[in-house]
Amino acid sequence: MAKLKDVDKAAENKGSVLVTIWQFVKFIFVSLLAMIVQFVLLNTLQLIPAVKELYTQPFDWWFFVYPVAVGGLGYFIVSNVANIVAQIVAFFVNKEKTFNSGANIAVALPIYIIFTIGLIFFSAWLNPTLKEVFVGFDWCSEALAKNIATMICSALQFFLYFPVDKILFHKKKEDK
Repeated sequence: MAKLKDVDKAAENKGSVLVTIWQFVKFIFVSLLAMIVQFVLLNTLQLIPAVKELYTQPFDWWFFVYPVAVGGLGYFIVSNVANIVAQIVAFFVNKEKTFNSGANIAVALPIYIIFTIGLIFFSAWLNPTLKEVFVGFDWCSEALAKNIATMICSALQFFLYFPVDKILFHKKKEDK
């Protein structure tokens, strides 16, 4: 971690544009970590027998429409649990490593949670919609469609989270 701090300090000496570019590079790696967490959970939680049974029950609430063909209630639960856990990991790693932030968690976390809930609602609507479209293609299996839909939602979240995190985590840690 000392090398990472050295690169952080070198970027700070070069100016704010380079700092932002370096933060974006670190943000990419943290996002990849979060995506790995999300994909592992997405593809393993469905193996739990109780969850597997929920794939046969349609889920239609508000604007969330998860017919059995998409995976029903099971897919709704699995995809959203995977997304939530990935965002929790990303919050803490980005705060500490990407932005070296001393921002007050009591202030930043509720704002992050509200923003995350909004994005998860959007993704919870978009994901099964995309999955259904991809399943309709002859070349796309159910598993591949699920993963492609999740990748698209993850990419959208990636590009929306960076500016929000940059604002939320603007306060630097005090050097000891």
